[in-house]
This record gives sequence, structure tokens and C-alpha cells, in this order.
Amino acid sequence: MKRLFDLVLAVLALLILGIPLLLLTWQVRRKLGSPAFFRQTRPGLGGRPFSLVKFRTMTDARDTSGQLLPDAKRLTPFGHFLRSSSLDELPELWNVLKGEMSLLGPRPLLMEYLPLYSTEQARRHEVRPGITGWAQINGRNALSWEEKFKLDVWYVDNRTLWLDIKILWLTVRKVLVRDGISAAGEATMPRFNGSSTVTSRAGES
Repeated sequence: MKRLFDLVLAVLALLILGIPLLLLTWQVRRKLGSPAFFRQTRPGLGGRPFSLVKFRTMTDARDTSGQLLPDAKRLTPFGHFLRSSSLDELPELWNVLKGEMSLLGPRPLLMEYLPLYSTEQARRHEVRPGITGWAQINGRNALSWEEKFKLDVWYVDNRTLWLDIKILWLTVRKVLVRDGISAAGEATMPRFNGSSTVTSRAGES
């Protein structure tokens, strides 16, 4: 039932948003450069890797030694708009169609985090990752990693069709008010280094 729910809504969304997505792709290429899409290997169901696709929100600006500048310096006003409005996530509908993601579920994070999870935290991979989820409507990036993972596991244990519908509705409300976009002092979230410490973040999430 959940897979059918995902397919029907993803197809409808792509049909409705087809032309706006093309226009947004053009704008991303014009303002941020090519390619318009950001692709990165992320862990899916059972931790199996897949290629997540989303609109890029950062430039490729580098320092004099050729190293990428920090996220906050590469995130342009247009990129910030894409993130705050969650428009950068729309290409993930393609991942949903392919069965790599669900509309609802724990957000797919970085592959390098896999060995850092506790046994309980790793249970977030018992379901397909989602475009939005229980943690996203309960604080998003303003949450600590530990709080976020607890909410992810709660979803794994309590997921129902009606809960998914509730999350979708509350996601629309969260996006409209642009709540919880980033952690304090970060472009989005600090890097996860295990439950005891967190430091600076690299890459997009």
C-alpha cells in the first residue's frame, strides 16, 4: 500500500510540476552553473547505496589552493531560497519512482555515517528513506542528531498510511513558514561524528 501511495503521488506531482521543474532547472544552471543537479551516493533501505538527485544549491567556488570554500560561503541567496522552500528536493521524486526512496521516511544521510550509528540509530534504515519525514516536521535541522534519530526510529515503529498523510500535510505547513531550515551557525546541519560529538559539516544534505 505504501509503495502504491508513493507511486501515485509521485507521478501526479511530476505531471503537475513538469513545466515548473524545467524552468527551475534552467534557472539553477543560469545562476549556479552546470550541472543543475547535485548527485551523491546515499544509503537506502538496509543501508544499500543509491544515487540521490536534487537541485544544486551551492557554487563550486574554491580558495587559492583549489579547495572548496566552506558551505556557508558557497551557498548563494538563490541556493538558500531553494533550500528554505524545499524546491531543491523535488528531483528526488525520480528516486521515489525508481523505488530507491519513499515520499515519507527518514532522510537519507551520508554513507560515511553508517559505521557511526548506534544499533538503535541504525534502525532508521529498516524503511526506505524519504523526501520528508517525522523528524522534518518536528524540528528539521534545528534538532540535534540524537533527537532526529529518535524521531526517525519512532517513525519506523509507528508508520501507518494515516501517519504518512499527516506528515505530508504538516510538511506543507512547515515549508510555507520555512521553519527549522538550519542549525544555529550552520548552512544546514553540523557533521555527525557519532553520538558523543559533532563538528563542522561538509557537502550537501
